[in-house]
Amino acid sequence: MFSNIRSLIFKLDPETAHNLAIKSLKFNFVPNLSNEIENDPLFKNELFGKEIENPIGMAAGFDKNAEVYNSLFKLGFGFVEVGTITPLKQYGNPKPRVFRLVEDEALINRLGFNNNGAKNIVSRIKSNQQIGILGINVGPNKDTSNREADYIECLKTFCDVADYITINISSPNTENLRNFHDQSKLNNLLKNIEKEKKNLGSKIPIVVKVSPDINDIEINNISDVLLDNDIEGVIISNTSDTTRDNLTNIQKHQKGGLSGKPLKIKSTILISKFYDLLKGRIKIIGVGGVDSGESAYEKFLAGANYVQLYTGMVYRGPKIVSMIKKELKELLIKDGVKNFSEIVGNKTTT
Repeated sequence: MFSNIRSLIFKLDPETAHNLAIKSLKFNFVPNLSNEIENDPLFKNELFGKEIENPIGMAAGFDKNAEVYNSLFKLGFGFVEVGTITPLKQYGNPKPRVFRLVEDEALINRLGFNNNGAKNIVSRIKSNQQIGILGINVGPNKDTSNREADYIECLKTFCDVADYITINISSPNTENLRNFHDQSKLNNLLKNIEKEKKNLGSKIPIVVKVSPDINDIEINNISDVLLDNDIEGVIISNTSDTTRDNLTNIQKHQKGGLSGKPLKIKSTILISKFYDLLKGRIKIIGVGGVDSGESAYEKFLAGANYVQLYTGMVYRGPKIVSMIKKELKELLIKDGVKNFSEIVGNKTTT
């Protein structure tokens, strides 16, 4: 069905199409696909101590205001991450701010953390109990005088309703946000977050989302900081403000973060480098170009324990999780494994 209406959807402005998708999910205009290939031992695992049906998650950016996470679980996602959420409501950057690069199966966005604000969103989550594992991605307001304090405020707001909290230091659409990749700044931020967790008596798992545009020195430094602060997970990676050379769409030079198929190889290489340094001590969530069983398989081989997607669903439609699981199952059966986790980091597998 999606293949029949995709051409009509793609005639709409990308942000309008996205808003329409949110409304469709909110009013249950999509089928319940969670029962397709469920309870398959090949995919069952744990995420931060809680059981998940499969390791395929929805990345932050799709459900910014935590409106449709339960509908996404019904589409088969093993876990869902909402946000990015800031303490105060903000509009984000001027429109147009999302661009569809059809030939490249990619998106470029410069949304700028548009969201309804933490207090509004936490109320919504409290009134709509999640039916699966829910991650909450947080960041600072654009005009804040203290970005570190904004992260802390979001931690305090969401620690009782989230299954994990992601610290987004890597969006290219908030000026100088990536300065937190600096070893000293990241270390200070994470130590203050841990201090606040102790004040709150919270054991909420903390995840850090990093940029795909970092060099080997930064990878080493970030890995050291994550290990020193006992961080539970790292998301590799966010959108890229480079990686334009091989794109064909006329809008490839739009300012913003690139996502989708062009990031597949870049993010997989980055996952492999982090895996070699972290050696299984921190869980890796792999993001970037996941749109098939093969692309998920490659992320697992590189060292990802789980994967997330967003742009893949734009191009493949709401049945993407079922499609990935079906394709992935064939590859795993061929490997003769009992659970996908057996291939994580096994780069010699072919």
